[in-house]
Amino acid sequence: MSKEYDLVVLGGGTGGYVAAIRAAQLGLQVAIVEKDQLGGTCLHRGCIPSKALLRSAEVYKQTKEAELFGVETSTPTINFSKVQERKTKIINTLHQGVQSLMKKGKIDVFNGFGRILGPSIFSPMPGTISIEYTDGKENTMIVPKNVLIATGSRPKSLPNLTIDGTNVMSSDDALSMHSLPQSIIIVGGGVIGIEWASMLADFGVNVTVVEYLKQILPTEDKAVAREVERLLKKKGVRFLKGAEVIPESIVKEDQVSVSVRRGDTTQSLTADRMLVSVGRKANIENIGIENTDITIEKGFVQTNEFYQTKESHIYAIGDVIGGMQLAHVASHEGIVAVEHIAGTNPLPINYDHIASCIYSNPEVASVGLTEEQAKEKGFAMKVGKFSFKAIGKALVYGESDGFVKIISDEKTDDLLGVHIVGPHATDMISEAGLAMVLDATPWEISQTVHPHPTLSEIMGEAALAVEGIQIHG
Repeated sequence: MSKEYDLVVLGGGTGGYVAAIRAAQLGLQVAIVEKDQLGGTCLHRGCIPSKALLRSAEVYKQTKEAELFGVETSTPTINFSKVQERKTKIINTLHQGVQSLMKKGKIDVFNGFGRILGPSIFSPMPGTISIEYTDGKENTMIVPKNVLIATGSRPKSLPNLTIDGTNVMSSDDALSMHSLPQSIIIVGGGVIGIEWASMLADFGVNVTVVEYLKQILPTEDKAVAREVERLLKKKGVRFLKGAEVIPESIVKEDQVSVSVRRGDTTQSLTADRMLVSVGRKANIENIGIENTDITIEKGFVQTNEFYQTKESHIYAIGDVIGGMQLAHVASHEGIVAVEHIAGTNPLPINYDHIASCIYSNPEVASVGLTEEQAKEKGFAMKVGKFSFKAIGKALVYGESDGFVKIISDEKTDDLLGVHIVGPHATDMISEAGLAMVLDATPWEISQTVHPHPTLSEIMGEAALAVEGIQIHG
């Protein structure tokens, strides 16, 4: 007889396993079906490995600049195999941790490919899960009262542009490089493309970024994007904006050559490798959605604010529903979904309160509206901006480029958005996130006494700058 569960989660990535843990805490009997490894893209092919490589690049850059701090060293070299070994060790440590959490929560894990079946002898509603195995083992059937789709996403490509994994790579492929190229063309100047551009430039690779739009990091505040571009150019990164790659022009021999169209002109680029970074595509194929009444729009599963699909017992979270496509977003969507299943009446997520982070050097972090978005929504604004150059700890740290920008509603003083570009931006943004959740004003941030000397002092100064009364600028 097929085993029954209160909840079966399709996909054991960050959103899926966090949802499973929360469901187990609420007393539900839970199973996860994962075709690859627990932790999913974030742990094995995304957040964690890329940040491990970024950290190695940062250390290499700092070592080359050690003399500026009075530390004399011999010329540093990169042992890229050791860089990759360190990355793998971090992944394995975290993977073991996730496996332990599954045991702690008494969560059953099925290592196979899960597919939603239509109404059957097992259940009058679609939702029975068939688990298929690659080793020839007979399919397993499990019957859940509720299903949570958390199958994530994968890198997209451009039409007619074939990713071969070696000469032309996705971000997944790039994480497994055995050696660094001398030069690379990065197609796409969004978050992933800019992180790779920063990392590879710090490793000493000659980087060219081709971006179709007129602005890199198109979802960020224009002032932030301009600052990131300026600082990456100082590292030697070349930018071609408003440029379109012509896929049929690609020639792959010892190097990769491609033609790029900008307005009425076309130019040829050549590099050792090409990295295609043009967004991600939801994993919705072959999981049985066609056996349900679930609605798909623009390639993403449609849900309500509690992540229910059109089939009320089937929920979906994370990259598969689009939206911000961030690991921490998927986790919280999963928590809301299972709390709704358990009847605890969770509050819907306010996405304006969720911070986004870019782990380039310099780092970028933001929460709330950009200045351009606030204008589009008709807000009259007050804006405060303060530079890291006036912050003692930034000078001590040796990274004084960048700024904090705070946007508030001129009528109510409510915070509309906070944007940081500079050292440890991704660590400092949570103060702004908390301020947004608490509906704080810049004045309330300024009344928080920030210890000296710390990078966080810039938050208080930027808040004061909204009224033009900053102390050190």
